[in-house]
Formats: sequence, structure tokens, C-alpha cells
Amino acid sequence: MGSLDENLSVWTERWDWSQQGEEWSRWWGGTEAMWQAALVPRIHAFVPTGTILEIAPGHGRWTQYLHTLCERLVIVDLAENCIDACKERFSGATNIEYHVNDGRSLAMVPNGSVDFAFSFDSLVHADLDVLDAYITQLARKLAPDGVAFIHHSNAGAYRSASEVARRVPDPWAGRLMRRGVLIDLKAWRSPAVTADDVLRICDSAGVSCVSQERISWESGYYLTDAISVLTPKGSRWDRPCARFTTRSFHAEARRTARLYARSSFPGSPAS
Repeated sequence: MGSLDENLSVWTERWDWSQQGEEWSRWWGGTEAMWQAALVPRIHAFVPTGTILEIAPGHGRWTQYLHTLCERLVIVDLAENCIDACKERFSGATNIEYHVNDGRSLAMVPNGSVDFAFSFDSLVHADLDVLDAYITQLARKLAPDGVAFIHHSNAGAYRSASEVARRVPDPWAGRLMRRGVLIDLKAWRSPAVTADDVLRICDSAGVSCVSQERISWESGYYLTDAISVLTPKGSRWDRPCARFTTRSFHAEARRTARLYARSSFPGSPAS
């Protein structure tokens, strides 16, 4: 997965949205557990704020929290069915704007208007051209002290490991991926994107990447994902890039699901 056509086909025609995307949070013990344990500690300095832009919200898995943290929330998705679902789900919210785009354009967002841009567990499926388009536009859309929090693929850093994994026959491949022995190809990370690529795009776009965290995902050791925090040059957040790795991300998820999901987040399904 990676191309716009593939993404559009999956999210509009082939994916079963009956759980509103909540199934992707099960390994954390539920969406509220994942939000509080994985995301709030990473974004708390930037919210609440004035205007938030969410790119690729799906059925509103994170929108349900973001709209309470801002005066105005703008959500943009290439899948019209996802935007329609969000309109229905958040019909009582008066501070949300809804837009269907082409998977690349932020033309509907005024320049200099975004205090915080957010995309998590969506652009990991996007190829480099999509990330390039969004980051280049965010350089204009962010307010002078605005910040963007972008979750993207780093699977391109493991091309050799991916080739090995593709040669292993099922059902062995699935078992070995779940154990972290093989890189997880079933998580649909773009095979072409690396964290280094995103740094180069930021430099070309004229924004500062002030933090880049490479993380493991649900199955194992490989740092298939990355989170990049971007800000305009000269903003109050601008500083040299801090790069680090978190191989324990999947272990943190299991610990949260095991110890806290039932007691601290009532209603969250146990992992």
C-alpha cells in the first residue's frame, strides 16, 4: 500500500468501517487508553489551542478528542464516506469544518491559520509524494508558532528485511511477523518512505523538524514507523532536531492494556 489510488480503494470500497476504526486501538486496550497513554504525552504542550487541522481522520477515532481541544477543528480526508461518517458522528459539535480533498491538497485551509496540525495512524499508508505535498503546504498553512505532528512510515529503511519477509511462505510469515522476527508487512506501511526522507522534505519546504521519533509498532523490534514534529523556522518551538528511537512502543501498549485499560478507561475493551 502507498499510492493514492490504493488508499482510496481500500478506505472507500474494501474496508469494513462498522467499528469506526476502534479495532486499531485494541492492542492498547482501546482508543481512550491509546489516546491518553500514547498521544497525550506527545502532544500536550501544543493543545488546547485555537485552530487544529486533522489530516485523514477516518471515522473520527482521534477527532472525538481533538474537537474538544480547540476553538476550530478542520478535518480533511480523501474518502468522502469518511467525511460523511464524521459529519454524522459529530453532528452536535459546532466547531468542526469538513472537507473532502484529493489526498494531497490543503487549498481549503487559509495560509497561516493552523496552530496545530495532526495526523496519526493514517499517513503511514501514504507514499513520499503525498507526504511531500502535505509538508510543503503545511509550511504555508501553519501559523507563525504553529506545530504539525505527523505519523508516517519508516518501512523504507528496511528494504532488505522486507524482501526477505516476502519470500517466506504463509502461514510461517504471519507467525514470524507477529513475533517480531520478520518485519511486519501486514501493517500496510508505505515501503518507500523513510524518516530521513521526511527530514529532507522539511528542509526543502523551509520548515524545521524539531523532533523525530522512530518507533516499533504492534509486532516487534523493527522501527517501521516515525513521528515527526514540524514548525516554521523562527517559531518559538524552533530548535535543533532531536532524533531518538522507541523500540518499546509495542511493550508500552501491552502494559497499558494489561494494567490500566479496565480500571482507568472504563468501557475500553481489554486487549
